[in-house]
Parts: sequence; C-alpha cells; structure tokens
Amino acid sequence: MRTVLFIITIYLLVGCGGSDEQAQTTPDHQAPAVTPNPTPSPDPSSSCEATTTEVNWDALMNEDCQSLAQYGLFIDPSIPTSSPTSPGLSYQLSTALFSNYASKHRFIFVPTNQTIGFDATDTFNMPVGTVLVKTFSLPFDTQVSGANNEVLIETRLLIHRDTGWTTLPYIWQDGEASLQVVGKDIPHTLNHKGQSQQFDYHVPSRAECKLCHQTSGDSSQIEPIGLKAHLLNRDVSHQGSQINQLQLWQQQGLLQGLPQLNQVGKTYDIFDDSAPLTARAKGYLDVNCAHCHNPQGFASISGLRLGFYVDHTRFEYGICKQPPGWDGGERGLSYDIIPGDGDHSILVYRQELNNAKDRMPPIGRSIAHSDAVALIEKWIDQMESALGNCQQ
Repeated sequence: MRTVLFIITIYLLVGCGGSDEQAQTTPDHQAPAVTPNPTPSPDPSSSCEATTTEVNWDALMNEDCQSLAQYGLFIDPSIPTSSPTSPGLSYQLSTALFSNYASKHRFIFVPTNQTIGFDATDTFNMPVGTVLVKTFSLPFDTQVSGANNEVLIETRLLIHRDTGWTTLPYIWQDGEASLQVVGKDIPHTLNHKGQSQQFDYHVPSRAECKLCHQTSGDSSQIEPIGLKAHLLNRDVSHQGSQINQLQLWQQQGLLQGLPQLNQVGKTYDIFDDSAPLTARAKGYLDVNCAHCHNPQGFASISGLRLGFYVDHTRFEYGICKQPPGWDGGERGLSYDIIPGDGDHSILVYRQELNNAKDRMPPIGRSIAHSDAVALIEKWIDQMESALGNCQQ
C-alpha cells in the first residue's frame, strides 16, 4: 500500500510541474505570457497626430486633442510655464482672479498677420484663431516663489474657432497633460502665513467653464474674461527692461487702436499700497465677480453689477441693495454693501464663506482669499455713510 502511494505522489509532482522553483526553470511549464490590451492605432487623418515643431493651428481650430502636447504650444511640452512656441506671448494681469493661491502662467497666441482690436472698457476684440492658455500650479507655501515650491495642476485653453470660443481643460500628471472634460477634484495642502490649509482643488468641467465665460443675449456664447485694458495696463519685463504691456503689444503689431496711456483705465495689485484703494478694490471685484455680475452674466438676475466702470456709489453696485434669493447666511445680513460698515456687508461676508451654496465666487475657489477680504472690508469701511441709508 505504501509503495502505491509513493508512486502516485511522484506521478502528481512530475505531472504538475513539481515545485515553484522547477516551474520557473522548466520552459515547457512556464505560465503563458499575458498580452495587454493593444493600444489603438492613431488615426492618420487626425490633425492631432501631425508631427511638427510649430504651433499645430489645424488641430487647434478643428479638433479636441487628448494630449495638450499635440497642439505644439510650448517648445518643451512638459513645461507650460515658459518658452511658448512662436508666435506665443506671455502676458500678465494687474490683479489676479483668485484660485486657491494658485500661480497662473498666461499666454496668448494670435495667428500671423492678425491683430487684436482695442476696447476702452470691455474685452478686446480677438480674431478667429486666437488661443488663450492659462496654466495653474499650486504652491506648498504661499510665501515661497518658484517652480520648486509648486506642483502643476491644470492648463486651460480658450480657443476662438470659426464657430466661436470653446474651452478645453487639461490635467497634469507625470509630466503630461490630458484632456479632462468632466472635471476633477485634486486634494492639496499648503501653508499660508504659518497655517496649514487642506482642500480639494476643483478642475472645472467644460460645462462649468460656461458659468463664468458664458454671456447671454440672443444666443449664449463663450467669451474671455481678463483681456481688458484696465487689467492689462501694467509694466512687464521685456528683453531686460520694463515696458508697458499694452505698448509692447502695439509695438509688436499685435494690438491696434491703442490711445494714449493716460486715456486708458488702470487697476492695481491688491498689495500695492501706493495705489488708490478704490482702484485696487474695484479691479479685484471686476476680475473675480463682474463676469457673472453684469447684465449678460450668469448672475444677471441678482441685479448686482460689479464691473470696473460701474459707479460704486449707486444702488446697482450694491449700496443698500438686498440680494434676491439669498437668506443672509447664519449672520442674517441684509445688504450687499452698507457704506462705512464692511463687517455687515454681504459683499465681504460671502467671500469668507466656503459652503458651496453660500460662497462667492461659487466656483473657482475652495478656501477664502483672506487678504482680498480684508481689502474689500477696508474699502467699504472708508465709504461715507451718507451714500446710503440702509434700514437695519
């Protein structure tokens, strides 16, 4: 009986390949190779697949490429913060649209022999073919500058095609940016003035982009936000010297119709203490709020108008104005602006709130911009109470 069991055991060991070690060294008993899912062959007719060292204008005008690199917008596709491919040009705004302390790297591409039309108060007239590129990188410490202190998050394209403006959001991962049309939340932690802040940075979907960039009229359309004279009227560094940005565009044949600079509106960085407080406050509210709070904006029904050229001493700018459709929050506040009392003004309060239903702006930030809140409150505190008699 023992002999029979011994023979059966030997048979099973040989038949099953013996030990794991033997299976690894006996070719006849190696596990078959697993073939991964084949990568789809690129469509040779797609402009996105074209190989070029220049801007891929055909793809920009006609296709939504899956990879940002396929548009050829940067000399090094993995570095979207500098060295744009010609004719790309970097530009800067006087005051920033706040996005959780993200650094923003802006570039404009205008086709050769095309020009931008100047507008004194509204968005410039940009020709078909214009591409606006904005890359967001989040700092780990808001008081430290430089690429080593930041992580790339997203790059947004705003493209002026024959059919109108269109938006394309790309998310960065491992040195590449891929199209993300449905949006995404990305967790991040940063230090701001000694305090650690954790939040989810929200990359907007294409549909959410319309909340800020869509204007209503006979037909809804997408429009740029920041390309306005008063936001671009600032000095920038060019070839080792300082020059007014609008004049630089004019010299390069990019901008036509620019008047004398003393006739052009101007706002300033909120931290520029040498500049007028009203210009700083209204410039910040213009770039952060006026794209919704205007007669054609998403928040037009509110009746609140926060454009740079709206008279801030009037009811439509919020003086003693009660907002429709909002309950005043936990503090039960009643008026958008109470002259001389920033602490009880809704315009300040809603910039402090972070709940989705209460915060302003409603998208684009997850944490409050404390420095800007303090500036707006200071500005309202300095308003003469005689501007309005708010019944409290």
